[in-house]
Amino acid sequence: MADEKRPYSSIVVDGVEQAPSRAMLYPVGFTEADFKKPQIGIASTWSMVTPCNMHINTLAEEAVKGADDAGAKGVLFNTITVSDGISMGTPGMRYSLVSREVIADSIETVVGAQGFDGFVAIGGCDKNMPACGMAIARLNRPAVFVYGGTIMPGAERRDIISVFEAVGGHAAGHVSDIELKEVESTAIPGPGSCGGMYTANTMASALEALGLSLPNSSAQNAVSEAKKQDSFRAGAAVHHLIQRGIKPSDILSREAFENAITVAIALEGSTNAVLHLLAIAHSAGIPLDLDDFSRVGKRVPVLADMRPAGQYAMSELIDIGGIRPLMKMLLQEGLLHGGCMTVTGETMAENLADADDYPATQKIIRPLDNPIKKDSHLVVLRGNLAPEGAVAKITGHEGLEFTGNAKCFHGEEAGMAAIMDGTVGKGDIVIIRYEGPRGGPGMREMLSPTSAINGRGLSEHVAMITDGRFSGGSHGFVIGHVTPEAYDGGPIALVHDGDSVTVNAETNELTLNVSNEEMQERKAAWQRPAPYTTTGTLAKYAKLVTSASEGAVTDKYLD
Repeated sequence: MADEKRPYSSIVVDGVEQAPSRAMLYPVGFTEADFKKPQIGIASTWSMVTPCNMHINTLAEEAVKGADDAGAKGVLFNTITVSDGISMGTPGMRYSLVSREVIADSIETVVGAQGFDGFVAIGGCDKNMPACGMAIARLNRPAVFVYGGTIMPGAERRDIISVFEAVGGHAAGHVSDIELKEVESTAIPGPGSCGGMYTANTMASALEALGLSLPNSSAQNAVSEAKKQDSFRAGAAVHHLIQRGIKPSDILSREAFENAITVAIALEGSTNAVLHLLAIAHSAGIPLDLDDFSRVGKRVPVLADMRPAGQYAMSELIDIGGIRPLMKMLLQEGLLHGGCMTVTGETMAENLADADDYPATQKIIRPLDNPIKKDSHLVVLRGNLAPEGAVAKITGHEGLEFTGNAKCFHGEEAGMAAIMDGTVGKGDIVIIRYEGPRGGPGMREMLSPTSAINGRGLSEHVAMITDGRFSGGSHGFVIGHVTPEAYDGGPIALVHDGDSVTVNAETNELTLNVSNEEMQERKAAWQRPAPYTTTGTLAKYAKLVTSASEGAVTDKYLD
């Protein structure tokens, strides 16, 4: 029978018949005494592919030390990562969202195959973070997520979005060759995830609000003693969870997901939070849908003046105390569920009891009675152009309504070219389609087009609608996740150049101003284009993936 304190590893290493297993483990550092200890896997997303993850090997080694110091046996293993920032605007970006599934699958595979009793998952770039959350939910073994931490600002407070927008400025003639070169060479000073409230910092904050990270893990600089200590404590915390029998299913409740949504809204976080929280909830077996974001969003204000729409970087929020004072404020206002269990073994309210308040002079987090926006910036739109929903990031800076004439493009490259050469002008609504989960495949992010629009000075005069996604760095009047997607014959496939389209963030409607009769005629004439590929990872993904409104997961229809 399995040892209750080693419920999985004991099956692998106990008894005469498991002598071959033990023999294989001596060369990788096991001693005889280690076979009687709980085994804790340390899932590292280290690679030299991207600065977001280049330092994570150091953090993973600290997590191993923490597990060992607590009386367990830490075992380090790796999984992949890809870089959104590097692949953005290229065919390689099709693999970005796909990598979320691959990473979740790989962590599940190693932990399951090796019989780890618990694990630490360390993520740094956009997709490996929700992937870690999905694996934690699927495996339902004691686990802690560690965020790799944020990057420091570059020269003149630059970050990666500064470079994307400089490209648009260069196309408009506002940025010289020399200036562009100077921006690109000084924006990324070292390790860590992109510095605004983009997808990485949004998801780190949401995962902490879910209860899967130790307090303040989401608000630490990548290169800092605090981040090393966080990693060390995570290894020990998993051992503590094993001893107490606390599993992710004890933590990932519906109320925990509402906490994550609340914090993502208050921080003016990325639209990708919608996609990823839906996916993690699916892995946890928790019912969650787009309407839950609207319901929670009606009562939660936007409080953080963070990039991309605002002024401040994550490192500056860290300097005033991170997100714990914000969460304490939300809890006191009744906007968080304080009774939710967390990986500390204590409730959210207990974790926040000793949180300090923000300094009185800080300007990053607004008071509740003076918000940036009184309700959510993550707006779920429906209408005849998106009958199953779309997700907009409406911060209030853009206005609440936009009507314009459609300019339609099959794929990001065509849309980007039209923006760069001046074809797109004031009053246009750029429609970039066949970029959904199946049609892309992979639901590419449209950071290059939105940054080019901003760089050309058109952000107040042009809207963009896509069945693809937006980077957390995108801002402006942008609507993504349009469902059904174009490849499935959704209405976005039927828009013609010159059609009038209205976006209304007050009524939450996305309307193609074309008669039903005309739409039916267009639908009858529509033909699905050939798939991007019929072999390999992308083809397999396109075959399995669900709609963006369901989190774009790949394991829903396996039964």
